[in-house]
Amino acid sequence: MTSGSIEPKRTPRLPPRWVIRSAWVVHRAIHRFTGGRRGLATPTPGGKFGYLRLKTVGRRSGQERAAILGYYEDGPNLVTLAMNGWADAEPAWWLNLQAHPDAVVELKNGSRAVRARAAEGEERARLWAKVRDYSGYGNDVDAYATLRSSETAVVVLEPRPDSGHTLVAVKGA
Repeated sequence: MTSGSIEPKRTPRLPPRWVIRSAWVVHRAIHRFTGGRRGLATPTPGGKFGYLRLKTVGRRSGQERAAILGYYEDGPNLVTLAMNGWADAEPAWWLNLQAHPDAVVELKNGSRAVRARAAEGEERARLWAKVRDYSGYGNDVDAYATLRSSETAVVVLEPRPDSGHTLVAVKGA
C-alpha cells in the first residue's frame, strides 16, 4: 500500500465458543480452589481490566448466582460490559441485574454492595471510549461490538450505602 492510504478494518475473529467457555470455567475454578486468593485483580489504568466476582439474584430461580467479570473504575463506580464473550445473547448476570439491580461485588481488597444500571447517552459514550484504555482490544473494541446484533450495554455498578452485603433471594421466583 502506498503511504497515506488507510487499510480497511477487518472483521475481528473470535476463538471458537468452546475456548471462551473453557476459559470462564478455568477462571472460576482457580477462584474457587484457591479460596478466593486468586482470580480477582485490580484494574491498571492504561493497562488491563481488573476482575471482580459479581453476586446477583437469579431472575427466575431467586437463588444467588455469581460471575467473574472484567471491570475498570470510574470514580467510585465500577464499570463492565454486558457481553457474553461477544456472542449475541445477553449474559445471564445482566438479565438478573435488570430484574434485581442490587448486587454484591467481591474485589481483590474486599466486597461492596452495589446497584446496577446501564449507562446512557454521553455517559455511555465516555465510558465506552475508556474501555480502549483498559483492554487489549484498543480501537478494535468497536469492531468486536459489531459482532453482536444489539448494542452492548455499559453497566455501571454504583456503591450502595447499606453495608449488609446480603443478597435477598426472591420468594416464589
